[in-house]
Amino acid sequence: MSTLETILTDPARRPAVVADLNELVGQEVKDKGGMSGAAVKLGYQTVSKIRPGVVPAAVDRMLPQFAGALQPFYADYRANPAGDFGSYLAARETEAADALLAVTDRRAEGSSSEALRKAYSKLRPNAQKNVVEALPRLGSLIDKHAAGA
Repeated sequence: MSTLETILTDPARRPAVVADLNELVGQEVKDKGGMSGAAVKLGYQTVSKIRPGVVPAAVDRMLPQFAGALQPFYADYRANPAGDFGSYLAARETEAADALLAVTDRRAEGSSSEALRKAYSKLRPNAQKNVVEALPRLGSLIDKHAAGA
């Protein structure tokens, strides 16, 4: 069985994966409501203004790490397939969100941009909830791109 990283970063597949992930991020931001949603939207806009194209570039750059973080979940899911990968991740929301956030935490800590680190630190307190909410869509997106791999 191929690893999730191999599947998602395959040169024939990667551009579509990155485009879909970027769309997923945008949709998740758009769907946020309330005060915390306003903060997410403001943070997303701020980061996008500071560095246009930063989100798709970051998604592309971090794709191997995200795939690696999800590999144990994907391997378990493939060994015992029941339902779709989005439902599988949602049933393990805390562990899956923690694995993904560990990647972004490391990235933010290593950023040379003080503005990006500040924006991330303001969004981080609600990040667990936001990632958990995105897991079903993320799993479906992965299913779509892993089909036939």
